[in-house]
Amino acid sequence: MEHALASRPELTARIERLIGAKISSSRRVKGGYTPALRLLCRTSSTSFFVKVGATPLTCTFLRREMDVYTRIRGDFMPRLIASEDHETAPLLIIEDLSEHHWPPPWNEERVAQVLAQIETMHNTPALLEPFGDVHGSVGSDWETIAADPKPFLSLGMVPSQWLETALPLLIDHARQCRTEGSSLTHLDLRSDNICLTQSRAVLVDWNLACLSNPRLDLGFWLPSLAYEGGPNPETILADAPEVAAAVSGFFAARAGLPQIPDAPRVRQVQREQLEQALPWAIRALGLPPPVAPSI
Repeated sequence: MEHALASRPELTARIERLIGAKISSSRRVKGGYTPALRLLCRTSSTSFFVKVGATPLTCTFLRREMDVYTRIRGDFMPRLIASEDHETAPLLIIEDLSEHHWPPPWNEERVAQVLAQIETMHNTPALLEPFGDVHGSVGSDWETIAADPKPFLSLGMVPSQWLETALPLLIDHARQCRTEGSSLTHLDLRSDNICLTQSRAVLVDWNLACLSNPRLDLGFWLPSLAYEGGPNPETILADAPEVAAAVSGFFAARAGLPQIPDAPRVRQVQREQLEQALPWAIRALGLPPPVAPSI
């Protein structure tokens, strides 16, 4: 029987102490965008998911997520089993959701199920820090692009002439999108962080959660949903040019940057989401469609 923890006796002992049972098998779980260790473990009577910090950055993320789990309750979250801090390997243990549906594909019923759960989350009182305390001061991404357009233009999605014409309107609308708010927001909504059981939608990876603007939180999910065959963003979030500008600017300012050593797949995902977010902003702001440059 597979046992991914066979060479990690100290980690095995920590997990077994926290759950109060012997681990009979364990296997690595693929996915995620960081090198954090992800395990599906089984005992004689149950199974559970374990995430373990593996680098300074992933340890920081995991400690933040562990803190969120101790402060929020709701059926939009996995059931917390245990957690433990550690200098180099903090760990989080939650319910096993591996046998349920992880989209895509999407259909109207699944989209509606997730939308209802997101609304429930946004309406759940939470004693979390505001956006600024968690994410710091956020500048204008389109202004960053205006100062140095080369990374964005290197993606080959728009010509420089189009960008020069569009930037004033993109900057103006993005400035109107507030990050402040009193709603519980996840701020990392994507299909790989959404599980659908028979009775509920469950959101995972909570390290970015804070109190913020619910329209912005929803807006960040919609480009990935459209990329995976779902509806266009404005079908769900109508009349939101400021959100479209802010979300597209976020991805536009990052997708062309060098890879992140601790998260090498992130730039590709950002590019995919930009492929939907930028057309959304163009439609929402009434900008002329760009003619992609020849590269």
